[in-house]
Amino acid sequence: METKVMNCIMCPMGCELTVTLDNGKFVSVTGNSCPRGAKYAETEVTDPKRMLTTTVRIKGGLLPLLPVVSADVLPKGKIADCVAFLRNVTVEAPVQAGDVVVSNILGLGVDIIAGRGMEKI
Repeated sequence: METKVMNCIMCPMGCELTVTLDNGKFVSVTGNSCPRGAKYAETEVTDPKRMLTTTVRIKGGLLPLLPVVSADVLPKGKIADCVAFLRNVTVEAPVQAGDVVVSNILGLGVDIIAGRGMEKI
């Protein structure tokens, strides 16, 4: 048996969670004041995921970079690969907030969308 201590980030309470694992498999969690904390702890130790926010180049826009964000969470272990892929992406102005910049990035089933609009100059 192994235990991990972490702070929950699901709400402002910031509960200190103690997660018990058996051979890498989730067994239990204590310290959470709500069910969201338990779900967060299980996901964080078995299959952590994160949102991705970064920028891509934009041609013909007011600024040289366009803020982008993942439409959903991505596997934490794939974030660096996604960022590396996005370094080679260039979009053309105009762009509206919410436009899909990259569909299904790296086959992960998540789109990368524009975080803001940008007019063409």
